Amino acid sequence: VQLVESGGGLVQPGGSLRLSCAASGRIVRIDDMGWYRQAPGKQRELVATITSAGSTNYADFVKGRFTISRDNAKNTVALQMNSLKPEDTAVYYCDAFVRTWAAPIAEYWGQGTQVAVSA
Repeated sequence: VQLVESGGGLVQPGGSLRLSCAASGRIVRIDDMGWYRQAPGKQRELVATITSAGSTNYADFVKGRFTISRDNAKNTVALQMNSLKPEDTAVYYCDAFVRTWAAPIAEYWGQGTQVAVSA
């Protein structure tokens, strides 16, 4: 299973970015998907998660600014980030709990995409 993120970049404070993540491989089912981030010198932290039924969970620091969504038919998850702040600067990682034809449910991670918020 491969998770490939896209959409990161440099944006000014108050701006928006949309991250996307596509899962590929011999996928039978994807359960929870999510976004995490890791800033320099800090631990990786949860940003948002979404179940296969569409239930969402957000970290307090992104509530009202970020929206997570997924397309089950395409095995993708997206993160719409609005009102970005400099403290949102981090590498953003996609993760997913995936069952394949050859293995039970396991957690997979993408390679990360850099988001930088700066004037």
